Amino acid sequence: MEKNKVWNCLLDLLYPPRCVWCHRYLNSVEKRERVCARCKKDLPLLDKEEREQSFPGLDSCTSLLEYDGDVRQSILRYKFQGLSFYSSVYTELMSSVLDADEYACDVITWVPLSRKRLRTRGYDQAKLLAEGFAKNTELPCIPLLKKVRNTAPQSGTRKREERSTNIRDAYQAVNETEMNKKVVLLLDDIVTTGATLSECAGVLKSAGAKQVKALTLARTDLKRVR
Repeated sequence: MEKNKVWNCLLDLLYPPRCVWCHRYLNSVEKRERVCARCKKDLPLLDKEEREQSFPGLDSCTSLLEYDGDVRQSILRYKFQGLSFYSSVYTELMSSVLDADEYACDVITWVPLSRKRLRTRGYDQAKLLAEGFAKNTELPCIPLLKKVRNTAPQSGTRKREERSTNIRDAYQAVNETEMNKKVVLLLDDIVTTGATLSECAGVLKSAGAKQVKALTLARTDLKRVR
């Protein structure tokens, strides 16, 4: 036990813990939750009436935050700097803030990465969110999709038409018996035009899902989308 304490102290000296959101250094109390007092108090959460958007093929799409400022920088670190542990902070927030009616479902799944992207990144950020959220809410989490075609990053364009074309026929259903006539909650980190979520929803419904609801940590302001 003492050795572990010494090792943790050394790690803190070499890599001082920072807030998941604003990246400021944390004090000894804050580091337990990996969130600074300011962000814990003032994180710009959307009100319940603002959280839902409508996209083709989806029965609902709920997001907690706007993809801007510290939130945007946090998610970029999560996805591209190997900070996979951020997922536990994100899912704790999601499960503590959302009301049960916003995520009511029979099964949770996620928008999967391609094998190529998974090898490059080392982890599937949406899968970690889905698994963490399922654990917190005591709901089953099952892979219901696989990505069968490596696509260009959706961030390369903000036009819905181009995004829809880019992602078309990129996903296939798996474990179809697990979704038969069920309400599926589809997890992803960000929604912009909804093209990816809509494509996945179409695949899931064709495979037998009764409803497909989406849940994302953040959303891009649609005013910025052409």
